[in-house]
Amino acid sequence: MVLLVYPDANISTLWQTTLMVFLFVFLTVGFNIFFARHLPLAEGIVLFLHIFAFFAFLLTLWIMADHASPKQVFTTFNDGGGWGSIGVSCLVGLATPVWCFIGPDAGAHMSEELKDASLHLPRAMMWATFGNGVMGIVVLITFCFCITDLDTILNADSDYPIIQVIYGATESYAGTCVLGSVLVILLFFSTVTTIASASRQTWAFSRDRGFPFSTWIRYVPPTWEIPINALLVCLGVSLILSAINFGSDTAFNAILSVSNAALLFSYIVSVGCVRLKRLRGEPLLPRRWSLGKWGGPINDITLAFLVIAFVFSFFPEGPSVGDPDWAADFNWAIVIFSATCLLALAYYVCGGREKYVAPVSLVKQD
Repeated sequence: MVLLVYPDANISTLWQTTLMVFLFVFLTVGFNIFFARHLPLAEGIVLFLHIFAFFAFLLTLWIMADHASPKQVFTTFNDGGGWGSIGVSCLVGLATPVWCFIGPDAGAHMSEELKDASLHLPRAMMWATFGNGVMGIVVLITFCFCITDLDTILNADSDYPIIQVIYGATESYAGTCVLGSVLVILLFFSTVTTIASASRQTWAFSRDRGFPFSTWIRYVPPTWEIPINALLVCLGVSLILSAINFGSDTAFNAILSVSNAALLFSYIVSVGCVRLKRLRGEPLLPRRWSLGKWGGPINDITLAFLVIAFVFSFFPEGPSVGDPDWAADFNWAIVIFSATCLLALAYYVCGGREKYVAPVSLVKQD
């Protein structure tokens, strides 16, 4: 938004953007520490903002923007990566929109802080996916109708096409900044809940002694009743990874892209274990919410989608055969993902397996 209003502003250097990331991380972790008790209220307010923003964006783009023809929107495809195949190009581009399907598991990590979680949590996950899916498709189609000249959007100074589309519709710096600020607020609280989810997952795994220094990480101060040490771990890791951006945005983006593949892989493992039990005819754990007879086919469709998305999350934006600068465009996520798996395996073999206490073993004992 700053570059939109002041095109000559110097705010895009690596050290500047990295410091802004630091600020974002400090604020979101700080919110989880000092305002944790107000998180449900904040999420309720943001939910209303989310719904109202949906209509605000929709009406602005429907009424004020120039629109492309339906033929251009629904029948025109572009091989932007230069793969030579529209199908492959779409699959490579799957890594970005797949983020729309990632995140429902966040609620599961907060389940120990919910009342009647076994019933309400699955319902919340399903309805959130359905509701946001419907709104997302509507906004996506609207957004595509507002792109009358794709080259103009791609060649704009901003890295955020939505800002260019809003400005093209409103032709107002003030209107664009107001709507853009709404997106920033929604992203901020999305990060707040992500930090909350990550800290609870870190705390739970340290409670099971799956991390080094688990005794310190899992400690919860009685006066705070929140896993502060786990939050500090999330803060430290986030700052260390963000610091890489001081030297190379390529390496930083590679680390960010690993989270996509890692989440997909965790889903594959989770759903795969359930599907394996179904194939073996073994009884599933007692539950109050079930997919019923459709569970098996839904597991199969889910696994097929996850495997495809997982494989293509390691693809670069375009082929680099014969390119001397291939390293700059290479998707290093595969290297980092493999290294992380090897480190985890090494820790497991070198003593982690002797310390780790699987939650299922405690359930069986009870």
